[in-house]
Amino acid sequence: MKYNVELDLRNKKEGYAFGQVAAQANGAAWLKCGDTVILATVVIDETDFVDEDFLPLTVQYIEKSYAAGKFPGGFIKRETKPSDFETLTSRIVDRSLRPLFPKGFANPIQITIMVLSADREADLQVLALNAASAALYVSDVDIFNSVSAVRVGKIDDEIVFNPTRSQLENSTLDLYLAGSKDDMLMIEMQALGTDEMEIIDIGMIDPMVDPVMGSSAIAVRKSNALPEDELIRVLSQAQEALFEANSAYENAFKPFASEPFELQYVISEINAEMVEFVRTHHTDDIKRGISQMAKTERSTALRTIRKAILKEMPDWNEHELKKAIESVKRTMVRSQILDEKVRADGRGLSEVRPIKIETNVLPSAHASALFTRGQTQALVVLTLGGSKDAQMYENLTDSGTQNEAFMVHYNFPGFSVGEPSPIGAPRRRELGHGNLAKRALEGVCVSNGQTVRLVSEILESNGSSSMATVCGGYMALRAGDIEMADPIAGVAMGMVAEGDRHAILTDIMGLEDHDGDLDFKVAGSKEGITAMQMDIKLGGIRLDVLKEALYQAKEARAHIIDIMMSSEDQIELNEGTLPSTDLFHIDPSFIGDIIGQAGKTIREIIERFDVTIDIDKKKGAVKLTGKNRDGLRGARDHIEGIVSGATAVEKVEYKVGDIVNGKVKKIVDFGAFIELPGGIDGLIHISKLSDGHISRVSDVLKEGDELMVEVVEFKGNKIGLGRAK
Repeated sequence: MKYNVELDLRNKKEGYAFGQVAAQANGAAWLKCGDTVILATVVIDETDFVDEDFLPLTVQYIEKSYAAGKFPGGFIKRETKPSDFETLTSRIVDRSLRPLFPKGFANPIQITIMVLSADREADLQVLALNAASAALYVSDVDIFNSVSAVRVGKIDDEIVFNPTRSQLENSTLDLYLAGSKDDMLMIEMQALGTDEMEIIDIGMIDPMVDPVMGSSAIAVRKSNALPEDELIRVLSQAQEALFEANSAYENAFKPFASEPFELQYVISEINAEMVEFVRTHHTDDIKRGISQMAKTERSTALRTIRKAILKEMPDWNEHELKKAIESVKRTMVRSQILDEKVRADGRGLSEVRPIKIETNVLPSAHASALFTRGQTQALVVLTLGGSKDAQMYENLTDSGTQNEAFMVHYNFPGFSVGEPSPIGAPRRRELGHGNLAKRALEGVCVSNGQTVRLVSEILESNGSSSMATVCGGYMALRAGDIEMADPIAGVAMGMVAEGDRHAILTDIMGLEDHDGDLDFKVAGSKEGITAMQMDIKLGGIRLDVLKEALYQAKEARAHIIDIMMSSEDQIELNEGTLPSTDLFHIDPSFIGDIIGQAGKTIREIIERFDVTIDIDKKKGAVKLTGKNRDGLRGARDHIEGIVSGATAVEKVEYKVGDIVNGKVKKIVDFGAFIELPGGIDGLIHISKLSDGHISRVSDVLKEGDELMVEVVEFKGNKIGLGRAK
């Protein structure tokens, strides 16, 4: 392949070939970066137009298994259903490119991105957007703005642009920023939690608990939430990187751009006469209608207004009238916010809707939380399991199968917005919202090796259901007694801007999302941000305005967290159904007492208390997992009782030649186990019971007999005995 363009960008080199493959597409770009090869194509239907007011853009990101020398997993050996990563990447590219298209663009357009060769260190999401943008730029579609992506990590407190996948594993920040030369268009951010060793006063340590028996270092979970000021500084640097990259792309791609064909924009004119009539005679009716917060109630109110007007004006076109009413409604919503600083439902700009929280409303579930904020309601349910319950998956660039031990699944049924639609497989939006909540909560969760699954059932929605999932998810985790590094809440922010004026809105509802200019979701603690997602409808946002929005969101999070903390104090655990894990430490020399002869003692504990037991023999770590708390407590008390009983008996050290009085503990075919003073067992072989031949041990011994024995040998920790003469 001959590459027409080769660019040396921050921490990566990209080569582009144009006009050599997929020549019948409207535009195609072949991108090579390291050993990664991606083909992106753009196809537009030049003769068809959609009749509705939306952009008919479809983006498909597809990974080919052969790109990494693999067969597709599963029974069917060809690519079928897209993975979650493919779906989420398609969504990222779509959200990044959508702002490029002018209003009225109505031709169906398909962008396909195929990964043909994959480098294990490649950032496929960054390269996917870069390839798609290049294909769009050189196509005959009349769009000549380059959009690219940059990923930012924070490694050893240093900001790193476009880190490799290996570097990202050691990062405390994962920031994906898409934009043009001048504007940020889309932001996805996650703080990556870490376990750090913390030094504490050695006098505070219980040596029965600390794994290193008196060391002053303990592991503490850190959320690494990013403070707002630091995020703004990082975004400023990233914007510089985007300016450099997009300037280089546009200069390099310009000679290969096709002659654009003339597009026919479908811009439906709003009937001025209808608008004036609605504004003159029905302003109060519309104001009452938009004060109805729920989407269904608002739609019903506007439809009632429309039907009333049609009775007065039967010759008017209903479709045109609907657009006129929508136009008046939008203007009223925006002007009321900008001029009066009051929102449609009467709230102030920074006011959060009323919040109600109930926990463990499902008695048979491990834990649950019902989080209601205004007319948005999420039922979040927690299920806990062991390592075998983790979700197995394999990304294209993974060396093997991975396990996802923290899952957030988000469901958005039609009834939540009053729509009679069937429930089916999760769509892109549902996967995206679940992924956002996962990124907000995963870094602060102390799971102690458990598999965690949160399912968010949206029961009612009027804006910000993904952030209700974050808040409900945190409460469900705490209702399951899962330790968290920080309390986490989420809030959706919006903005209305006209000219030089703007207003930032806290906790937006559906109406404000629809008629506003910014959709901005931010989750985190009182100190900083753990996850963020932003889509900008304006075509860009100034950093000073973004900073204002971030700090307004911080105030809202603090308000919500205070309410959540009050509810947390009222939690009553589902003791009867809640499985749990307990991790504690004992002196490794007592592990044998816990296991018992041939594992008898540990089996008895497992059966009696219905637990599983994992023991690290070197460190003395004991991990208990049980179906309920009572069993877990009983097992731990029993084990600690065994240890304390063993320590009450003075440990006896034996050497070869010692003669002691022992007691027959168990008879087996080949000899007998003898309990020696100090609770230690030894084995006397049948051949050493007598000078003559013995057919059966039971001919000379029975359990409970006492006899004098001599220590004759040691085999590891086992003691061999003979009969003393």
